[in-house]
Amino acid sequence: MQIQIPTTKLSSGYEIPVLGLGTWELTGEACLKAIPIALELGYVHIDTAFWYGNHAQIAQGLAEAGADRTKLFITSKIPPTHLEPEKLLKIGDMCLEQLQIDYLDLLLIHWPNKKVPMADSLAAMAQLVDAGKTRSIGVSNFTINHVRKALQVSVLPVAVNQVELHPLLYQAELIKFCQANSVVVEAYSPLCRGEILRHPQVLAIARKYGRTAAQVSLRWLLQKGCVVLPKASSEPHLQDNLGALGWELEAEDITVLDSLDQHKRMVDPDFAEWDIAPEEIL
Repeated sequence: MQIQIPTTKLSSGYEIPVLGLGTWELTGEACLKAIPIALELGYVHIDTAFWYGNHAQIAQGLAEAGADRTKLFITSKIPPTHLEPEKLLKIGDMCLEQLQIDYLDLLLIHWPNKKVPMADSLAAMAQLVDAGKTRSIGVSNFTINHVRKALQVSVLPVAVNQVELHPLLYQAELIKFCQANSVVVEAYSPLCRGEILRHPQVLAIARKYGRTAAQVSLRWLLQKGCVVLPKASSEPHLQDNLGALGWELEAEDITVLDSLDQHKRMVDPDFAEWDIAPEEIL
């Protein structure tokens, strides 16, 4: 029996499923096998990126599963190296070609790049919306300062900010700022690349509810109002992640999970190349 995954509304007016399939480092045969299994279980939200190099496998998996495009929510991302308008428009078209679809549901700037005016990139993304090539636009790995700037210069709503989030990296102020400005926060690496599965306090809470540590971490993020994007390739893991739906953590356990923050970032590139200092954008 397929699970019906709830949705939340984006500032663009469209609905986004609150739990999706993250596909970073999901490539080749593993990707081909995971897509049909995920669809069979009820997943409709697939998150990818041009940099992931798996568009073709996702397209093949969708085709083999006979997926109904109108029932899917597909996200891709523009690399920070291609944010100049001409390059961005070209990559947008390449994403559609590789995924073998007519439109994206959501297109994100993958990482900020201080060398390219943000207004120019967002204006190019607005062109893709006008052309019917993406329904919504957003950003990824943006700080509060980045998001503030994007909101100032974008002619269209900035619907999403996708960032690393899990109990060991609880970016509470970022979540608060985004939600106050109608920007949905998406959480990637929501299981801290497996570290959450071994964390004693998370495991203790999991035992209390008869749940898994993965389900506890995902449930915590869902109750924070975030969309979660756990990566999984096997049917047991895909099924387990769906078990984050349909129940609630008590306030005392949310408080415990809130307290676990160690600023532990699993995806930590050299921000100096792309980051924008506050004084450059205010």
